[in-house]
Parts: sequence; C-alpha cells; structure tokens
Amino acid sequence: MRALRRPRQVAGGAVLGTAMLVSLLYPAGAVASAAASALPSCAALQPFSSKNFPASPRIDNRWLPLRPGIDVELSGTVLGDDGLLHKHVIRSTVSSVTKMIDGVRTLVLYERDIEDGELQESELAFEAQDRGGTVWNMGEYPEEYDSGVLDGAPSTWIPGLAGARAGTNMPAHPSLRTPAYRQGLARSVGFEDCAKFIHTAAHTCWAGSCSDHALVSDEWAPNDPEGGHQLKYYVAGIGVVRVGALDGTNPEVLKLTHRTRLSEAALRRIDRQVLAQDRRGYRVSPHVYGRTKPATISDCD
Repeated sequence: MRALRRPRQVAGGAVLGTAMLVSLLYPAGAVASAAASALPSCAALQPFSSKNFPASPRIDNRWLPLRPGIDVELSGTVLGDDGLLHKHVIRSTVSSVTKMIDGVRTLVLYERDIEDGELQESELAFEAQDRGGTVWNMGEYPEEYDSGVLDGAPSTWIPGLAGARAGTNMPAHPSLRTPAYRQGLARSVGFEDCAKFIHTAAHTCWAGSCSDHALVSDEWAPNDPEGGHQLKYYVAGIGVVRVGALDGTNPEVLKLTHRTRLSEAALRRIDRQVLAQDRRGYRVSPHVYGRTKPATISDCD
C-alpha cells in the first residue's frame, strides 16, 4: 500500500537513535551543522520516461505489491494539537480502476484517513511500476473533509501539470546503498518528499505476526522541518506493516491490523466509489485534476 504519502509527524518504534539517523542522512563532516530546521534535500533516483512503463499497470514489487482487491487497514493514535491522543485509522484499497497520468496508465489506490471515527481525507493515489520493477508515485487527489463536509482538495498534484514531477515510491532493488531519493515534487502545493533506507533486517511485529527481516525507510519533507522523520516498515510480500518516527510536532503510531482480498462484489463497490470521486474531482479541482483524462475500469490483476 501507499500509506501516508506525505509524512505525517509520527513517533515511536525507532530502530536507530537520532544521532545515528542524522549521521546517515548528512555527509561526513556535516553532522555537527545539521539542525532540525534544515532537513536535507534529495534528487530523483532515476529519470522518468513514460516509455519505460507497460500499457497495462501491474505492480508486483516484492516490497510493495499492489494487487487489485487488496484491502489494508493501519490503526493507531495521533497526538493532536490539543495535547490528547486521538484514534487514527488509514484504510487503503487497491481498486481495479486505472487512470492515464503523464503518459502512463496508473493503478488507482483509494485511501481514507479517519480520526476518532470521522473521515478527514479521501484520497485517490496513482501508482505505476516501470518495466525495471520500480514503483512510481504518479500524483494524488486528496479530498479534505471538515465535520463530514467536503472542504476542497488544495493539495492535489499531478505529474506533468503545474510543474509537478513523478517520484519513486519503492525502488526495484532497495538497499542501504540506495541514495536518498525524491518521492514526488509539486512546488505549487509545497509538496516534496524524500526517503532513505536505514535498515534491511529490522525486527517488527503487527497483527499477531512478526518478522526479523523488515525493510525500514526514513521519510521527510525538506520544506517541512517541523514534520520530522517518518519511519515505514515493509515486509516482503505484504508492504507497509508499521509506521513510526523519531520526532515531529504531532506524534503518530500505526500498525497493520487488517489485510484481506475483497470479494468481486466488494471490489466493484469500491470501484464505483473511486469513479464517483474521480468525476467529482473535475468540479473540485478544475484547474489541475480537471485537466486529466477520466478514470476507467481495467482488467489488470
């Protein structure tokens, strides 16, 4: 699953101390000058070209498999501005809907962000895997809600529009030697995410299961130093199983609590909801999302 594309100030579950993490992120000799107000930047891991993608999307990267019908829930808490812990749930479903983005047919993920039982955000995220096995972030259409009422989608970004660029979600062969890489860029909405792998054999547990071979990435936003560093734990064949961090102004912890394959009927219901949100996007975000081609149902598996 995509899960938390924009770093959301999370806390807990660190596998490294702060000093060690900073030493990994900054070049030798620069650690002393590194400050929380100056998070490092990053660059594209590889050039983007629509010619490198298949005509029909298929995402089978071992660290981020996205098969239509997979339904995932991450549950935990977030520390609110009121100083209290609030229940937080991220529900993500891989639909069988596809959408053309910047010359690439992408697979649409349907993600709902729920806090204290109330919908905060409903997002369509567009993912595609190139022929080399790298999974790319190809934009987002996140609708924001206030007390159950749609309040716009100001953070929408689509590669190829308004200067936005696609970024790497998961490399084909992640390792500690993989340099810090950009996960997406859209300066018009203040979006730029970076990531760096910091562990390839971490111990972690979720929903009654454990692994000693989790891949851990650190993620941060250079233009949001108060957001801190988010840690994501990936298990081969599953994807994200845990989210934690070292710092941040609104600490959050999440663990995988549910993962299943939807029935055909349930998946079709999700597809209809995705298509309805896609249509709504042309009204809510006419100057960005309104310039994309309509989403369609695909036979991809």
